[in-house]
Amino acid sequence: MVLEHYIGELLYRYNCVAVPTFGAFLTQKTSARINDNTNTFFAPTKAIGFNQQLTSNDGLLVSHIAEAEKTSFETVLSGIEEIAKQWKTQLATEEKLDLQHIGLLWTNAEGKIQFQPSLEVNYLTSSFGLAPFNAIPVIREVLKEEIVAIEEKIPFMISPEQRESISFRPYLKYAAILLLALSTGLTGYRFYHNGLLNEEVVRQDAQNQVTKQIQEATFFNTSPLELPTVKVDAISIREKTITTAKHHIVAGAFRVKANADRKIVSLQNKGYNAAYYGANAYGLHMVTYDRSNNPQEALEALRAIKRSESSDAWLLSEK
Repeated sequence: MVLEHYIGELLYRYNCVAVPTFGAFLTQKTSARINDNTNTFFAPTKAIGFNQQLTSNDGLLVSHIAEAEKTSFETVLSGIEEIAKQWKTQLATEEKLDLQHIGLLWTNAEGKIQFQPSLEVNYLTSSFGLAPFNAIPVIREVLKEEIVAIEEKIPFMISPEQRESISFRPYLKYAAILLLALSTGLTGYRFYHNGLLNEEVVRQDAQNQVTKQIQEATFFNTSPLELPTVKVDAISIREKTITTAKHHIVAGAFRVKANADRKIVSLQNKGYNAAYYGANAYGLHMVTYDRSNNPQEALEALRAIKRSESSDAWLLSEK
């Protein structure tokens, strides 16, 4: 099992790929950039990071490998934990761990894992085929300096005879040129000002969209959920943490406990065996669609929920 190969496949589609008992690889979109020294343009990309504290199994990597290699969930999970153990041993002996197309990991003097991402692969699918390229620098300033130098060597002189023959017509030409320059400058400033206003409007709209998405996100919603008033027996909410099953299909995690209770009521009204799982390490109250001791049944139920209810559902497996 080449674990880094499967991690790379998932990094194209997801922003977080967790390796159980080892850590998680995170991605964040970065804008296009230019190297001023080499005049090289680089397309937008996904910057990869590593967090050694996110060691819980979210089921994403295990399910992907189990489906690709046509094997059981437990077998893949056992294999991943064995590879993670080997990686930890290698890092503990102060050896560097090179994961192909992902990055280089090593342990510093304080015992913390350091990570240097690989730049060989761009995991941002929208930038596919956009390779870096070098641009020829513009030399306008150099030409301007040469023209100024030529004007200094060839001074402009007018003899007395030419001054006497000058009529009022050249002044009209200079006035027309001045008016044209002022008109062009005002027009350019008007376009520039409108461009700034349009840019500010676009930036504000983007900020509003981001704020709206954050407020509506399943895992970080802090405002009370607006649901119809339904009379439900307190026992149906299942306040107690479910610990009898090993595999739980998670519907969401909420900072406000009241929101978690309302989510349970909503899912139970839809026919799901929803329940309150408990608070995780980050203080978020977790709600589940259903649970099972059979990993294959849990995977089938997860796929059905992703198709019919929510693509954000994920599988939490306990040891």
